[in-house]
Amino acid sequence: MNFIVYDLESTCWMGKPPGMIQETIEIGAFKIDHYRDVTGRFCKFVKPYLNPTLSSFCKELTSITQEEINRASLFPKTIDQFLDWSEIIDEEEYVLCSWGSFDQQQLEADCILHGLDAAWTKKHINLKRQYQEIKKARQPPGLHRAVINEGFEFTGVQHRGIDDAGNLVKIFLKHFDRWIW
Repeated sequence: MNFIVYDLESTCWMGKPPGMIQETIEIGAFKIDHYRDVTGRFCKFVKPYLNPTLSSFCKELTSITQEEINRASLFPKTIDQFLDWSEIIDEEEYVLCSWGSFDQQQLEADCILHGLDAAWTKKHINLKRQYQEIKKARQPPGLHRAVINEGFEFTGVQHRGIDDAGNLVKIFLKHFDRWIW
């Protein structure tokens, strides 16, 4: 079994103007095997198709620059690289793991937008929801708060896919035997 612990960043706007469709702009992921070993790391920017110019709000929130996005490939090429790296297509035993449902929904939406098969995005667990159940919390904490609550230091930059995924790996490994696949 391979576990793909990942985080996406997407286009965003202050107040999300009507008609604006979010698209992935960064995929950050770590591959973990059933022995709990981190066996790979993936980080790529993605150039949005519908709205290729990032809003000021998005650049400030994510720290992703327009230049990084301009140099990136569109979603179909980047997702092919992700699928090759993760071995999802070749590996029957995998599960995608993210903090919340947004990331799975965004992957699926981007696949649909580009006319790609999205079935592979369904093998997913929402670690945030399961974490809430494990901790018997009324409300699930944000990723940053959960990392701190677990006694770890939050490393990197919040709202950067690779850094958020790396911090999520800490929680994932600490509670490895408690997740329900």
